[in-house]
Amino acid sequence: MTTGDWKTIFVTGGAGYIGSHCIVELLESGYNVVAIDNFTNSVIEEDGKSAALKRVEKITGKKVTFHNCDLLDKERLEEVFSKQKIDCVIHFAAIKAVGESMQIPLHYYRNNMIGAINLLEVMKAAGCFQLVFSSSCVVYGEPKSLPITEDHPTGNITNVYGRTKYFIEEMLNDITAAEKNWNIISLRYFNPVGAHPSGLIGEDPTKKYTNLMPYISQVAMGFKPELSIFGGDYPTKDGTGIRDYIHVVDLATGHVAALSALYRKHLRLRVYNLGTGKGVSVLELVRTFEKVTGASVPYVIKNRREGDISAMYADTRLAEEELGWKAKLTVEQMCRDFWRWQSTNPHGYRSSVKNGNSEK
Repeated sequence: MTTGDWKTIFVTGGAGYIGSHCIVELLESGYNVVAIDNFTNSVIEEDGKSAALKRVEKITGKKVTFHNCDLLDKERLEEVFSKQKIDCVIHFAAIKAVGESMQIPLHYYRNNMIGAINLLEVMKAAGCFQLVFSSSCVVYGEPKSLPITEDHPTGNITNVYGRTKYFIEEMLNDITAAEKNWNIISLRYFNPVGAHPSGLIGEDPTKKYTNLMPYISQVAMGFKPELSIFGGDYPTKDGTGIRDYIHVVDLATGHVAALSALYRKHLRLRVYNLGTGKGVSVLELVRTFEKVTGASVPYVIKNRREGDISAMYADTRLAEEELGWKAKLTVEQMCRDFWRWQSTNPHGYRSSVKNGNSEK
């Protein structure tokens, strides 16, 4: 895929799970990358550098320009932005724990929304109006129909994290209506899982493991006694919730496709689902993980959690038609790649930091 005349992509949250995988694909597609992160969801090494991005450089053989920067520090953001000509921004940076967002809502609103406003204002001042926004399927709330298309109603959301994504999308709607030079794609992710096939980078939350795949792997490693499955009485084929799991590498290639679409045409604002279009239950994911890894994952069925829904999966035809993108990797590959990452990095990036074995 050609980069056209765009050379430099500015990536917020570049040291995080999705950001680091996306940077691999950007570098391998010929882009230069300037990344920022404040290490809320990622690991900083003793030399002040990102553990994940060092490994990205090892995978690609290319350098990433990195700055430790918080989007709430607007002066610092302006300083970083002024150091090079930025052609387009991919905005990943956010705090993202659903349960935590309900406990400290003001912290989530301030971080995610004020951070986005600062970014948009700095972009505008610099004359950069090209943006790919990292949104989420949570903006749809309880599905009224399946599979979910991009014109499905949004806003009926049960958690604060989801509302921050929804409100930012509304801001993007408003600025593209008011100012015609903005050119924005909002990508609504379904459930990213897996890891880079090299096993060098993967999901490494610095807080409590709340996402399903890391939790499964932690049980398989013997770090946790059992997997808690919340809800065994949903109206689904096995009683457990159904989601659309997408390999993080497929998700990353979706961002490269979005950049290409923005370069080809002034879209103002377009929204696309990124998923596989296939629903997989929690028990199906557990059994597939056990099958491809040979590991055992004991589990216990618990009561449903408030706000959880029975099933959600995407209609991905619009992304295929307009971006030329389609998820290719299977659930088996998602499990196999994540297990390779987890089994070779049992404590994630933190083990090398603690032991003084930081990669140079």
